[in-house]
Amino acid sequence: MSFTPAIAEQRFVLEHIVGLAEISPEAAEMADAVLEGAGQFAAGEWAPLDRLGDTDGPKWSEDGVTMPAGFAAAYKAYVEGGWGTIGSPEAYGGQGLPVSLSIAVLETLGTANMGFALAPILTVGAIEALTHHGTPEQQALYLPKLATGEWTGTMNLTEPQAGSDVGALKSKAEPVGDGTYRIKGTKIFISFGDHDMADNIVHLVLARTPDAPAGTKGLSLFLVPKYRLDAEGTPGDFNDVRVVSIEHKMGLHASPTCVLSFGDHDDCIGTAVGGEMGGIRAMFTMMNNARLNVGLQGVQVAERATQRAVSYARERVQGVRAGAPAAIVEHPDVRRMLLRMKAQTQAARALVYYAFGQLDRGRAGDKAAQARVELLTPLAKAHGTDLGNEVASLGIQVHGGMGYIEETGAAQHFRDARITSIYEGTNGIQAADLVGRKLSMDNGGTLLALLAEMRGDAEDAELLRLIDACEEVARNLLASETDDRLAASYPFLTMLSVAVCGWLLEQSGRIAGRSEGDPAFLKMKAATAHFYVAQIVPEAMGLKAAAMAPADVLYSIDAEAFAA
Repeated sequence: MSFTPAIAEQRFVLEHIVGLAEISPEAAEMADAVLEGAGQFAAGEWAPLDRLGDTDGPKWSEDGVTMPAGFAAAYKAYVEGGWGTIGSPEAYGGQGLPVSLSIAVLETLGTANMGFALAPILTVGAIEALTHHGTPEQQALYLPKLATGEWTGTMNLTEPQAGSDVGALKSKAEPVGDGTYRIKGTKIFISFGDHDMADNIVHLVLARTPDAPAGTKGLSLFLVPKYRLDAEGTPGDFNDVRVVSIEHKMGLHASPTCVLSFGDHDDCIGTAVGGEMGGIRAMFTMMNNARLNVGLQGVQVAERATQRAVSYARERVQGVRAGAPAAIVEHPDVRRMLLRMKAQTQAARALVYYAFGQLDRGRAGDKAAQARVELLTPLAKAHGTDLGNEVASLGIQVHGGMGYIEETGAAQHFRDARITSIYEGTNGIQAADLVGRKLSMDNGGTLLALLAEMRGDAEDAELLRLIDACEEVARNLLASETDDRLAASYPFLTMLSVAVCGWLLEQSGRIAGRSEGDPAFLKMKAATAHFYVAQIVPEAMGLKAAAMAPADVLYSIDAEAFAA
């Protein structure tokens, strides 16, 4: 099945949900050319490698990781086309355009080849960390090559004994005496930790300096290149960073997930980013960017799964309707699934793009927008990936028995999607962040301001009812004990996410109804908006009881009882 870039949908969301023209008139004028160019590039260079990446995958040897045939050339074409520079800082060779336009390009690349697109996603995060926390020397040496994509970046947190509990990290950083540090330790689950597509890989590594206090306060972040740079800034000597193995995963096979060992020969040198003990602050700059981009991965996989399901449903003749053989797209339940896939994909895109638009506004000095993107980040990451999983699963169902057969490609989307709700902080951690930190921002004022804006725009009675329910739950949680908040966190996150998506899609449906353009596209926009508000919004009201329930029932039994 061929890949079709979702240009019309991206253009609509950038114009009407993000408000790109308000953020940057220049970017709005360029948007069509950028979206169309990215679509042509992704369809021609990255999409043809999607299946190969899944079936062949990267290969490990003692010399490092080798990507499947064609990947290095396709990545070189990405660099030469300047696709990595769109949102990168102008001071370092980037185009300095709004991030909300750059992520539309990243969506297109990831929809064409989700595993491959993890490489630029992580590089964008490294650029963010160095832009905000790097020294002038680090920025001058590394940002120009990261901005073009000539070098790629990674994020190194997890260790065998420390997953989400980063305070338990044991990697060490010993001062050498010249401002550098000798790094030693093992990191696991490092996406694109090694590959043969770039001249250098820039690892950002959390480690602990001697005598640093226990827990997260004692962590520092270090820039550790695969190859040390010579006086001219050219990669030279190997920096004692070795790939111990790559993981055999359920999905996302095109992305090498590495176990990295730093300093096996006591010759791994790094420099501090953000100063000693500033590791968590610097790393969260990178991680928050990554969390929004993982939400975008939910959009990517949902879009591709939907395209595949629609194509199959229109071609597969099965059963009878109106007295004649019919393609399965004519049957009511298949239409229900396809319309749900369309609506949930558009909901995820609206939510994630809206969050990135708020990020752009926050960077321009809008403090309310900056607070709002902090509130929206756990929603975008968790709900965006939940929807990616749901849509990919529905895609298999539309295919019927053939969806369970690998050759159709539907199963790959389901396998690829599953990790997105786990990495960069599990979705349960996102829910805990929502009720633990984000709900309390401005004593609840940030959330209540969003709900008030939504209430002022909404027209559908059921959507208004959900918005009111979200406020009732929020006020209850603000007055609740910690365990009760956490017990309610996931149903509340889902309720709030659906309310935000319903608000954005209802607006989209109204705009589509009065707009001029492609009649088929606008008709589908109106239909998906109506379906979402009429059928998906009411479902979220069913979560209110769980979001209001105390934690007592969860602890009414002891741990041993779960084995009964």
